[in-house]
Amino acid sequence: MRKLFTSESVTEGHPDKLCDFISDSVLDSYFEKDPKARVACETVAGKGQILITGEITSTAEVDLEKVVRNAIKEVGYHEKEVDIDYATCEVLINISKQSSDIAMGVDQSFEDKEGENLESEGAGDQGMMFGFATDETEDFMPMPIYLAHKLSKRLTDVRKQGIIDYIRPDGKVQVTVEYEEDKPTRIDTIVISTQHTPETDLQVLKKDIKEKVIHEIVPKELLDEKTKYYINPTGRFVIGGPLGDSGLTGRKIIVDTYGGYSRHGGGAFSGKDPTKVDRSASYMARYIAKNVVANGYAKKCEIQLSYAIGVAKPVSIFIDTFGTAKISEEEIIQKIENTFDLTPRGIIHTLDLRRPIYTKSTNYGHFGKPDLPWEQIINF
Repeated sequence: MRKLFTSESVTEGHPDKLCDFISDSVLDSYFEKDPKARVACETVAGKGQILITGEITSTAEVDLEKVVRNAIKEVGYHEKEVDIDYATCEVLINISKQSSDIAMGVDQSFEDKEGENLESEGAGDQGMMFGFATDETEDFMPMPIYLAHKLSKRLTDVRKQGIIDYIRPDGKVQVTVEYEEDKPTRIDTIVISTQHTPETDLQVLKKDIKEKVIHEIVPKELLDEKTKYYINPTGRFVIGGPLGDSGLTGRKIIVDTYGGYSRHGGGAFSGKDPTKVDRSASYMARYIAKNVVANGYAKKCEIQLSYAIGVAKPVSIFIDTFGTAKISEEEIIQKIENTFDLTPRGIIHTLDLRRPIYTKSTNYGHFGKPDLPWEQIINF
């Protein structure tokens, strides 16, 4: 059976990703000084203006305006006429402390209050989180999002390295993969839109993107004479970043995860410390799903963890191996329960999450990067 599946990725200059990066930069700045900081930081970006809002409770003193400007500079924005200028944009800060009602549930779990002596914090919110892995790529990620991220990363690399010196930070990528019997066989369509300088010749841009981006990343055997390419299909993309469109933290959650190939619980990641299970339990679910596949228990695995606010233990654990399991799913769940501590404290300890590692995760997907702790392979 033939089917097509599409996933998208965006560059770090996309206005939503710029906001994600600023929020994670704030989180890392606090964790550099205070590993116990509670951070839930949102960023809004608009014309010439950045707003930082949310809740932060910490003993550390952080110059938030400096963090914001440095993050924008690192992305590469400095022209207010076409995107945003890190040096002159307005930075607004509206930060309060974490609600005492929420802190009460996080500081001491429901189980401890009931006398179970679990000695664990409660979850920072209710919700369900999904993790996924498949053996169809070396990174245990679905092929469409795997290639989309690599292409968007390459788009940034050729800009920063001067290989294509006329493109700007904002950009988007979309990849459509053809599957036969659930196996990726070819690339049907590639869409790339990149911001560029006003004087850029569109035909030169199309040629450069095809030769220096697409052909450098996509394996030749996946491309054929029927593969379709749409490169800057509108014909012009000069105005970008927050000047072209507003940005908001947490608006690219499908880009951040599995490109729509697996389910998503709805919670965003960036700007949240690991007591927020939206982030930490999603990382843990990916860690477990990847190890289920890496250990040969299944070729494809999706895991759901669900939590109640203030309660340490997950409310439920669900697994789906899509008919690819080598052992029963009941056995896999038993192995998971015997191996992994799924309380917030257990997740934080297992993955060593109270440290400034989060800006490494922000761009080009939170999963599939081998140096991140939730991507490590263990025997279990």
